[in-house]
Order: sequence, then C-alpha cells, then structure tokens
Amino acid sequence: MSDHPNEKFMRRAIELSEIAGIKEKTGGVFGSVIVKDGKIIAEGYNQVIKQNDPTWHGEMQAIREACKKLKSPHLEGCVLYTSAEPCPMCLATAYWAHLDHIYYAAHIEDALKYGEFEDADYFKELAKDPKNRTIQCTDLSNLRPEAVKVWKAYSEMPDRKHY
Repeated sequence: MSDHPNEKFMRRAIELSEIAGIKEKTGGVFGSVIVKDGKIIAEGYNQVIKQNDPTWHGEMQAIREACKKLKSPHLEGCVLYTSAEPCPMCLATAYWAHLDHIYYAAHIEDALKYGEFEDADYFKELAKDPKNRTIQCTDLSNLRPEAVKVWKAYSEMPDRKHY
C-alpha cells in the first residue's frame, strides 16, 4: 500500500531537514517543500549557519523559490509541507504568500526540547505591546508626516502594484 501524498511530501521535507541539521550542518533541522497540483515545485532547508542569514529558514527558501518559479509573490493553489511547525517569521511569510495550507510534523515543543529553538518565546514577544517588547520599538511621531507623505504619493500612483 502506498503512502498518502501528504506523507510522501512530508517525508521529503523531513529528508531536507536531515540534510540541513545533520548531513551538511547548514542550520537547524528544518526542511520544506511547496506543492502545486500534486507536484513539488520548490524545496528549501535551513541554511542560517552556512549563509550567515537569520532569515534562511527552509520555509523561506521554499517560498522564495516557488514565487520565482510561478513569477508571482502569491502562491494560491500551493501547499507548504514543513518538517516542523513554522516559526513566527515563516508563518507570517506563508500568510503574505497566500498559501492554501500548511502541513507540519514536529511541533514547536520538539524544536525547543531537542534543538533549543525558542519559537514559543517569539510568539509571546510578538503578542506584546511594542513598547513592552525585549527589542524596544519606539515611535518617532515627529517624523510621521514625512513618512506618510511618501505613502500618500504611493497611494496616488495609477500604476502601483498592490500585493
């Protein structure tokens, strides 16, 4: 009896996680694939250490590659399979990309227990009022009119691209 397609795609994401964390040691144990119409169109695995880039997560790489391939910042009709529950950055990116669905295998608790990845702390941090976050966020209200002036000009452009 053959695997359900979800299991086949998840197994590929898990293979990629092993490449990242164990075989190549490019970053944490995270791998992802994006599927459209029953076919893998993009893959990614964590390369934070290799690339010295905190955004080089498996999901981010797969989303970037899928968007390039489809020539669109949106991935409607696509599904993300990721070896572990997405961190806040990857989850937000999945929303920006308009993915249809996300499947994951390992949970945030597993990443904390076995890899000391503290994603749950980041979710809590983002839920705080900006002035109460560990990284201080300060509103420079005196410069708001200058910033809004550019936004207004952008809003009036007849050829602007909304995404």
